[in-house]
Amino acid sequence: MEILVCVKQVPDTAEVKIDPVKHTVIRAGVPNIFNPFDQNALEAALQLKDNQGAKVTLLSMGPPQAKDVLREGLAMGADEAYLLTDRKVGGSDTLATGYCLAQAVKKVAELKGIEQFDIILCGKQAIDGDTAQVGPQIACELGIPQITYAAAIEVNEEAKCVKVKQQNEEGYIITEANFPVLITAVKELNEPRFPTIRGTMKAKRREIPELSADDVKADETKIGLSGSPTKVRKIFTPPQRTQGLIIPVEDDNDQAAVDTLMEKLTAQKII
Repeated sequence: MEILVCVKQVPDTAEVKIDPVKHTVIRAGVPNIFNPFDQNALEAALQLKDNQGAKVTLLSMGPPQAKDVLREGLAMGADEAYLLTDRKVGGSDTLATGYCLAQAVKKVAELKGIEQFDIILCGKQAIDGDTAQVGPQIACELGIPQITYAAAIEVNEEAKCVKVKQQNEEGYIITEANFPVLITAVKELNEPRFPTIRGTMKAKRREIPELSADDVKADETKIGLSGSPTKVRKIFTPPQRTQGLIIPVEDDNDQAAVDTLMEKLTAQKII
């Protein structure tokens, strides 16, 4: 069973600040980390490797320093890693990114000498954009089924199918699909393992192949800023909310507190 996991290096959103004048993200001095939801996706793949002997390949798109997260994934137990890096793909929105990664998935399969991957795993979203669009767009570009928000995954390798406990706002639904299939992971799926010391030392010595836009045969009209229909006009921090009003209940007199609340709401013309 061949599994590919898409991972992304993202800025630590706890450290990100917004320039109040330019309304742009200040990235200087902000550390980059392994996207947390992608770690859940990788852990799911590694559990299938442990239990069913799957081969796990990592794929990322980004600048050369994105190799840091690929090496972290190798240290956790992945078998191979590839990086799509090219100035031509810089500034790609989610549509262009989904297209680029789908092209890269096909190229990596070709390099591995396989027709296609049985399972592609992605985090449900990246914490820097929070769109939850790239995984499903990769599936659309590849023309394969997708199952999003996986909270549990059961794989029947013999039947070449998966059964997924799919999270939604009202609970869960069970969805089945045949290989090949793309699945996006939520944090409830598992608890990602830590890289081992031995794995980290070995990963530091690994050469990670780089792929260019030309290597993956990407149509240049569909990538980068020029190939991205989404334009971000500005980014801003929402105004901080003022402290709310707390109406105490004195001497278990609930009605007095209700009367006070109604007066306040009426005065504000909310009711």
